[in-house]
Amino acid sequence: KEARAAGLEIGRGIVVDDYMKTSDPNIYAVGECAEHRSKVYGLVAPLYEQGKVLADHITGNLTEGYKGSTTFTSLKVSGCDLFSAGRINETDEIHGIETFNSVDNIYKKVFIKDRTIVGAVLYGDTEEGNRFYNMMKKGDTIDDYTLVSILHKAGEVDAISVAEMDDDETICGCNGVCKGTIVSAIQEEGLTSVNEVTKATKAGNSCGKCKSQIAELLEHTLGEDFVATAPTGICACTDLTRDQIVTQIRAKGLKTSKEVRHVLDFKDKGGCPKCRPAINYYLNMVYPHEHEDERASRFANERYHANIQKDGTFSVIPQMRGGVTDADQLIRLGEVAKKYHVPLVKVTGSQRIGLYGLKKEELPQVWEELGMRSASAYAKKTRSVKSCVGKEFCRFGTQYTTQLGIRLEKTFEYIDTPHKFKMGVSGCPRSCVESGVKDFGVIGVENGFQIFVGGNGGTTVEVAEHLTTVETEDEVIQLCGAYMQYYRETGIYAERTAPWLRRLGFDHIKAVVLDPEKQKALFNRIMDAKEAVSEEPWNAIINNEEKQKIFEVEKV
Repeated sequence: KEARAAGLEIGRGIVVDDYMKTSDPNIYAVGECAEHRSKVYGLVAPLYEQGKVLADHITGNLTEGYKGSTTFTSLKVSGCDLFSAGRINETDEIHGIETFNSVDNIYKKVFIKDRTIVGAVLYGDTEEGNRFYNMMKKGDTIDDYTLVSILHKAGEVDAISVAEMDDDETICGCNGVCKGTIVSAIQEEGLTSVNEVTKATKAGNSCGKCKSQIAELLEHTLGEDFVATAPTGICACTDLTRDQIVTQIRAKGLKTSKEVRHVLDFKDKGGCPKCRPAINYYLNMVYPHEHEDERASRFANERYHANIQKDGTFSVIPQMRGGVTDADQLIRLGEVAKKYHVPLVKVTGSQRIGLYGLKKEELPQVWEELGMRSASAYAKKTRSVKSCVGKEFCRFGTQYTTQLGIRLEKTFEYIDTPHKFKMGVSGCPRSCVESGVKDFGVIGVENGFQIFVGGNGGTTVEVAEHLTTVETEDEVIQLCGAYMQYYRETGIYAERTAPWLRRLGFDHIKAVVLDPEKQKALFNRIMDAKEAVSEEPWNAIINNEEKQKIFEVEKV
């Protein structure tokens, strides 16, 4: 409206020449309001190109003028990684080279005219977008490139490092920042980190997809002086910490790992062995009912519900709550051991009986013939609750600890935790079951139960801290649930309770779980998580032929 009132020539935008001059020689226009050679650009990169031409023109520097822009755009929405550049329709003169990987849902199409790239569409994997864009701008021919490649090792085909790029090639397409600009800033301003480069040059300030290339440039430019900044994120795929990811999961209502990685812009949208199980755990913790557990993200032991041994066989350790068994269970264990020629039957340190040396394909049938429940001896969950015979038989016993151990295990079994969660219930301070080195330890005394937390009997022995003393079994159950739930909600995946307790502080954790209102709320939340555990894991597989397929071994 104002341009029309000023008498400027208007088409689809304010008409400008190659020097961004309007019909009024004293007025210039750049950006999405300007129409150049019948085209209007609504992207930021052409704005920077136009601005550079205008700056040179009005300051008297020699310039060939603005010749138009090769445009591209990169779309980022949940579950969709899309890059588009240039001319993307086939004609009599323009032909396409197209690949589609239905395994990983990756689609790529490059448009060729006279042996040069004039356009590209990438979906699912957009890492090569900048490279194609630079080739389009420079008019490179395709003569020196492999046009289609299948099943080569990653990085083996057409891998081009930033060291091989020309200084005028674009690194950050969003903000029009080329390699030479970044290298000059690193050298002249003494930049040493990606954040410093972004602040100085604006490269990586928009979508952030070029940050890996910026890091490569830093390493290439600084050489031996380059010191990679230790990542603060949960893995190399992201700079986000555990707390930031959980906060975003809650705030944005993210319900799948794929959503998390795309919406939070992970560098590797497929994730890695470190973040995949972690995100799956955090989603299960936040949405115990809504989130469908992603089995493929779990470690092998948890996928197969058995511990894999060094020779590739598996151990089967059925549940014996409180270390209690009976004649029928022992007979079935013996019969299965004989039938499947089990090389080792052993009483474990967790008061269970384990069958060692079973083949993967034998597991579902073994579970069915045993007719027993899983002890979760393979998982990051509540493990066994060791207990002594207590007051019922021991002359030193002060409490009925076997029944309390059984109650604890039954109440909290199969609930996911950041790492394995071990418990022990002793009938007297002699602590035969070593309650003082358990994640949650109970020691019976004359007036009730002493509660100890944060112990560890593993490679680094940690003596548990005395939390409090309670009078009844019900109080033990509620306190255990509150403590476990607070660990679930604030623990880092794969972090045991001992380092978690040090990280948050014993006094802080004590104040939270001993507060009556907070304790009750935490206990209610862990009971809600327990309700979401719909089925015992071994039976879930025995009763589902589809789930049994992962145990099948193809005969060659």
